[in-house]
Amino acid sequence: MTLFRTVEPGAEPVTLVEVKEHLRLGHASEDGLLTGLIRAAREEVERATGIALIDQSWRLALDRWPRSGTIYLARHPVRSVISVTAYGADGGASLVPPSTYQVDVLARPARLHFEDTPAPLRRMNGIEIDFQAGYGEAGTDVPDTLKRAILVLTAHWYDLRGAFGPESQPASYPAGYERLIAGYKARKL
Repeated sequence: MTLFRTVEPGAEPVTLVEVKEHLRLGHASEDGLLTGLIRAAREEVERATGIALIDQSWRLALDRWPRSGTIYLARHPVRSVISVTAYGADGGASLVPPSTYQVDVLARPARLHFEDTPAPLRRMNGIEIDFQAGYGEAGTDVPDTLKRAILVLTAHWYDLRGAFGPESQPASYPAGYERLIAGYKARKL
């Protein structure tokens, strides 16, 4: 199983202006650094929670159909399944008709259930599922607690920028960061 992003988000959940207000910065000399820290903080929050904050596209590649017929999508919230492609043993691609599977985007993780599955598949990455995940296209669609986590993390890393070199980053996480994201982490039973 391989999961990778195919289309990056078109915006960040927090803006440079919001971060500069949070830090009480009135100059533009470190805007490039702050922009990079915002992106890194968003990526860290997404990694830690399994959530796609701003709309983005993902692809899940599988070697074979699961015995149960159910495939789980490890990004939340899934907005839509774009396509399911099955590759035959000869390498030819065919789209799996949406009428042959059910999608549950409300569950976490979202799931697809197939009653009948095409066969035979090529040995590796014979199934590709393209889907869109995220809260929306703009930062206003993202829950405030997650935006606050990005602000706190960006500010913390900004404060430590001179104490640790790039090879030592992230050097630490600020107090309260784990509390901010705890409610959004996927729980395992």
